[in-house]
Amino acid sequence: MNPKMKLFSYNTADTHIHQLSGLTKLICFLFLTFAVMYSYDIRVILAVMVFSILLMRVAQIRYSQIRLMVVYVLIFIVTNAVISFFFSPEYGTTIYGTKHEFARLFGISLTYEQLFFQVTKMFKYASVIPLGMIFLLTTNPSEFASSLNGIGANYKAAFAVALTLRYFPDIQRDYHDIYLAQQARGLELSNKAKFLDRFKNSLLIVIPLIFSTLDRIELISNAMDLRGFSKSKTRTWYTSRKFNRQDVLAIALSALIFLGTIAVSVFINHGRFYNPFI
Repeated sequence: MNPKMKLFSYNTADTHIHQLSGLTKLICFLFLTFAVMYSYDIRVILAVMVFSILLMRVAQIRYSQIRLMVVYVLIFIVTNAVISFFFSPEYGTTIYGTKHEFARLFGISLTYEQLFFQVTKMFKYASVIPLGMIFLLTTNPSEFASSLNGIGANYKAAFAVALTLRYFPDIQRDYHDIYLAQQARGLELSNKAKFLDRFKNSLLIVIPLIFSTLDRIELISNAMDLRGFSKSKTRTWYTSRKFNRQDVLAIALSALIFLGTIAVSVFINHGRFYNPFI
């Protein structure tokens, strides 16, 4: 049985995704993200989303492990879409060159063009979530840092990246500990309390979290100085992974998807936008 994964915490598992180099996963993540961000063709975006969800299943990432992050991101996506819909109601008609009105609200013309554009934009944002989760939950920070250093990146910068990836689960653990401590002291943080009271009580979690974060930064900095970090021009790595055939195939597949997205935009849509209204 696989160990239980935590939010933003690397999980050791024996899957094809975990066996890839950290640098390979970064390159694949960038290729697929650029493909989604470049295209406004909802067919391409949905295809990449389905592909990334399948990769999540291969990587054995369960929804329960990323549920909170997904909820927050979806709230942001929906809020952004609603605001854009009412503050730029004619943007879709400008893009697609037609206007099919289906309702009017507070004097604002609601069109299918704007609705289609906002739905496409929502799926663009949502399709990046699985890609980011795969990279964060299947990449060993130390191995990723050694891969960056192996292609010429300064080992100090590579080590800083590794520390950043390691820091996410630490923040999560500290937040959970402070949350329980504040509840034990009688602070009401559940849905039973009023929204304003919960907001005020949440500040009592954020402030200790900030101070604990600053203390950890100072502790890590002192430990690195005592061990002579950055004194030498090079360093060895405890965890490293060489490129193999799987890495080449993964990068080639991601590059092919990216080039396919460009080809669809250039030769089929004759632009970045897919127009179903013509």
